[in-house]
Amino acid sequence: MEVQETRVQTDRVLTIPNILSMARLVGVPLFLWLILRPVFGGPQSDGWALLVLMFSGISDYLDGKLARRWNQISSLGRLLDPAADRLYILSTLVGLTWREILPLWLTAALLARELMLLVMVGILRRHGYPPPQVNFLGKAATFNLMYAFPLLLLSDGSGWLASLAAIFGWAFAGWGTTLYWWAGILYVVQVRRLVKADVVAD
Repeated sequence: MEVQETRVQTDRVLTIPNILSMARLVGVPLFLWLILRPVFGGPQSDGWALLVLMFSGISDYLDGKLARRWNQISSLGRLLDPAADRLYILSTLVGLTWREILPLWLTAALLARELMLLVMVGILRRHGYPPPQVNFLGKAATFNLMYAFPLLLLSDGSGWLASLAAIFGWAFAGWGTTLYWWAGILYVVQVRRLVKADVVAD
């Protein structure tokens, strides 16, 4: 996810960061298909699913870093990057919950935060404001969850590696969920201040 920037944006579409974000979007249905193949009687493809998740995490880091370094921050990139993040989180939640690797309460907690953010975006639009940009706390939350999901997928097995993956996976999931909600609450506070200022100005 791209964090708040003060640099000049470009209207270019075919930049390296945007291409990375587009590739991540293409990987969303691929990941979901790979992780759900065993559910529908197909062969287990968790290894390939892990590779797709790893690519998503690496490209998530690179697209923002390269956009800043090469001055390729674009309006399209500001839309593609958070969209890819949210779709990956949503598809991973669906896949891991369907496989019974994630408990329903954790999935509900993360989805409830997304619903809360959608409501906030709707309120901002009614007052003529764009959606709030991602802050560093939200970025940290996403990184924690992107680490947690492949580890939890790896934990769906036996042996010492699966046990170790479960320990670290649940640690990252706990930190990520806490930070995710913390960032969400900060968005609510930000929206409240903007709306309040708008009402006072009227």
